[in-house]
Amino acid sequence: MDGANHSMVSEFVFLGITNSWEIQLLLFLFSSVFYVASMMGNSLILLTVTSDHHLHSPMYFLLANLSFIDLGVSSVISPKMIYDLFRKHKVISFSGCITQIFFIHIIGGVEMVLLIAMSFDRYVAICKPLHYLTVMSPRMCIRLLVAAWIIGFLHSMVQLAFVVKLPFCGPNVLDSFYCDFPRFIKLACTDTYRLEFMVTANSGFISLGSFFILIISYIFILITVRKHSSGSSSKALSTLSTHVMVVILFFGPCIFVYMWPHPTSHLDKFLAVFDAVLTPFLNSVIYTFRNKEMKMAMRKVFSQIFIYRRIL
Repeated sequence: MDGANHSMVSEFVFLGITNSWEIQLLLFLFSSVFYVASMMGNSLILLTVTSDHHLHSPMYFLLANLSFIDLGVSSVISPKMIYDLFRKHKVISFSGCITQIFFIHIIGGVEMVLLIAMSFDRYVAICKPLHYLTVMSPRMCIRLLVAAWIIGFLHSMVQLAFVVKLPFCGPNVLDSFYCDFPRFIKLACTDTYRLEFMVTANSGFISLGSFFILIISYIFILITVRKHSSGSSSKALSTLSTHVMVVILFFGPCIFVYMWPHPTSHLDKFLAVFDAVLTPFLNSVIYTFRNKEMKMAMRKVFSQIFIYRRIL
């Protein structure tokens, strides 16, 4: 972080999403509604899983941690984006920009590992049900969670260790509404080809590789359950379709942003808004409304809250 002290640039200016007042108003309403809904939905999942002992299982432990991460995804970009929508001078300090990049990538790395862990959990539950509680023990769940945070931290710090030492001596305008590596390093007053390749390798290829590993693992699970009864197959298909939707929602924008050779500003911004505002909300909706146990547990939580308020 000491590299920031040697930079001539003390702040960066965002061009924002659009200059159209009508679109800004629409985005303000859209982003505000889904940001609040995402925070409430994921907080409700956390509350439900922690308060209902019937949900104290590996699958819901991982789901609760995914909801916690989605709270972070929503909070890293959305509040400032919403705040900046009607501001003419959209700025962020150098240290603020570095901090935003750090949290974007540590949260992204943790979520990536959590999704792989959830895939492994479903593999054991569907393909090795008799060994499920032995393999997915509380100790294993804690190890997976610790590994997710360690990998997320390393994923973020490895890139930041090189970026914070770059000299920024002139241009400070980012054609975006948040800070991230691809556009940030292009403003450095030096050749950044190697760094751009490192970012593509670190974020792009890892995202692409993880995506294909997850899809292949789900295909393998489906092939395995075809040997069982049609009832088991349909139930497994319903469960896995939920996970596949979440995987596509998470990895789709990541792969495009970090690996597309000819980035388009407007499309990048659309995907970024989708990823920051809509994806965390959709994750909570997908896992809630396609899960009978979760819906029943939430009804209990609502009824307990209602009874508590009546007593007060």
